[in-house]
Amino acid sequence: MIYLWAILYLTVVGITMNFLLIESRFPRRQTLLLFGTATVLLCGALVLTYFHLGLDTLVRTYSLIVHLPVLLLFLWISRYRGWRLVFQALSTILFCGLIHQGGGLAYYFSGQKPWALILAYLPLSALFFWFLLRYLRPLYRQVLFQLHRGWWLMCLVMAAHYAIYIYLIPGYVGDTLFSTILKPAISCLMVGFYTILMAVFVLVRREADAQYSTQLYALRLSALQDRMDAVRAAEEATRVERHDLRHRLQAAARLVERGERQAALDFLDAAQRRLDEQAPVHWCRPPVLDAVLSSYFDQAQRQSIRVDARISLPERLPVDEGELAIVFANALENAIHACMALPPEQRELHFQAIGHPGLMFELTNPCRGPVRFSDQGLPLPDREGHGFGTQSIASFCEKYGALCAYEAKDGWFSLRVIL
Repeated sequence: MIYLWAILYLTVVGITMNFLLIESRFPRRQTLLLFGTATVLLCGALVLTYFHLGLDTLVRTYSLIVHLPVLLLFLWISRYRGWRLVFQALSTILFCGLIHQGGGLAYYFSGQKPWALILAYLPLSALFFWFLLRYLRPLYRQVLFQLHRGWWLMCLVMAAHYAIYIYLIPGYVGDTLFSTILKPAISCLMVGFYTILMAVFVLVRREADAQYSTQLYALRLSALQDRMDAVRAAEEATRVERHDLRHRLQAAARLVERGERQAALDFLDAAQRRLDEQAPVHWCRPPVLDAVLSSYFDQAQRQSIRVDARISLPERLPVDEGELAIVFANALENAIHACMALPPEQRELHFQAIGHPGLMFELTNPCRGPVRFSDQGLPLPDREGHGFGTQSIASFCEKYGALCAYEAKDGWFSLRVIL
């Protein structure tokens, strides 16, 4: 009976680990309900198999009873498809296998006392949960967006371990000295392989962070340079207007002398409007955001794109100003690029951003032709080498737990981010 409890315990541990790693396309409460229901049904199937067909049959068919249904559940729930999903499933199987092997070693060397199995399971599972929550989950979720190749190769190595462990080595850890020593030895090799993977993940993240820092620096430099150019242009235009101000005042004085006061007022009002038009526009208080918005709005207007912007952002934001500036820059760059494919009379973009009670921004622009979306709900690039801006926005939302929604409907494309 102790073996059944051990199998049920590892099943619950494995499903819980997958729940902590998965990026669900459903709300968290619904995802929890689905995982809970699956756990109850699978444990029930294991109990029925144990009492009707015996322990040996249960162990031999465990993959069909648990692993296959859980993988199918992932395919239904997960926002991702392909090898990333398989890697996640094989990772949790590896962790549960290591917990089982540790318990098997304790069981074997304690003289096959059942209590040693459970006593070893508890601290080992706690250790793996700590590792998963402290290191693997945040690192894995970042690399998920940044690593686009090589997942199939990692899955191939882990699948080979899975096949050797489940099917090729006879016996179970704790049953014989052969299985007790050989299976942990092979799994130790897998631990080494997984350690190398973690090192690769760290390098990928560091490279992405370095690229991000470079992009942020370049964006700030470009935006501030554009702002300085705009200020210089405004100052030059103001000097010209001030130079002509003496002549305008003389003309207004002559109008007043002739009793044409209304004409003089209209003349001065027109001169004031020309001065106001030369002044640089400030869109929001945060300086980097203001510079980025000014740069891209000016670029849009130079391309005959009508800009409708409504912005109300406080000086202090709940996110890093530079990171949000990159999101704005990527979103606006994509919108301008989409507008350039349309005739000038159809070019327009609508931008709205508010900072209270929560941070939210929405960008809408017309688009030509249908927009294809990935399984993750992200728009697919129309050309090779594009799409990095969309991935950057997704990484920002993942980091801060923001809701990101894309929609293409009736010739309009919209992006909405809510934090």
